[in-house]
Amino acid sequence: MINIDNYAYLSKLKKTDPMQKLLFALLTLGVCLWANSIAISVLVLFIMGWVTVCRGGTPPALFMKLLLVPMSFLVIGVLTIAVNASDNPGVFIFSVYAAGTHIGVSLAGIHNAVRLFFKALGAVSCLYYLSLSTPMVDLLGALRRLKVPKLLVELMGLIYRFIFVLLETADTMHTAQDSRLGYSSLSSGYRSLGALASTLFIRAYKRSDELYTALEARGYDGELNVLEEPFNVRWTGYAAAVLVNLALILAALLMPQLTGGLL
Repeated sequence: MINIDNYAYLSKLKKTDPMQKLLFALLTLGVCLWANSIAISVLVLFIMGWVTVCRGGTPPALFMKLLLVPMSFLVIGVLTIAVNASDNPGVFIFSVYAAGTHIGVSLAGIHNAVRLFFKALGAVSCLYYLSLSTPMVDLLGALRRLKVPKLLVELMGLIYRFIFVLLETADTMHTAQDSRLGYSSLSSGYRSLGALASTLFIRAYKRSDELYTALEARGYDGELNVLEEPFNVRWTGYAAAVLVNLALILAALLMPQLTGGLL
């Protein structure tokens, strides 16, 4: 079973209506992106972390580890925002003169970079809450209830499976190379990595084709029909999702007046 699906199936929120979890995640994600506020983004991050870890039972170390995954992309992205070019050196905290202009870091650039950093983390935490508490089968069932086109739902399910076919193939090849001391030195590691990259997609494509052939042999006609489990449908869950986001919206509207736009 796919590793992240293990945690989704073991989550204490697994029996909760996936429509309720989808609504909560999407509403909070929308508020986080709309607010454009550091404080709201941090609040969203803590709310989603608390619900995922405390209510869902996800190990805190796993949640923190998953948050570290997009860090490298975020650091590179925010650095490009923090660094600016201007003819006026007075706007920078520190700068260097190069190519006829001043390149440096300003307070506004740092503020925008920090705001983007926490906004991205808040948005990612919403998606982690959904993925760590809702198996893919239940999520696809919720999308069917929302009348999402069948073709799109089936494509999502197949692509989700094929992504992990690719990762599993890469892991198997890496293990085989490592057992033959393919990564014992830097030069051999580069050679092994090149060989892995050159054959990975060919083998993954063959496995995906075999999987699709197996589906057709079992009567696949463009739609995977599965039995959906009963869920705990409570109106209080929907009300809580709406109330939490209304509170976040109110806080986002009042925050500029209380902090002078700093947060």
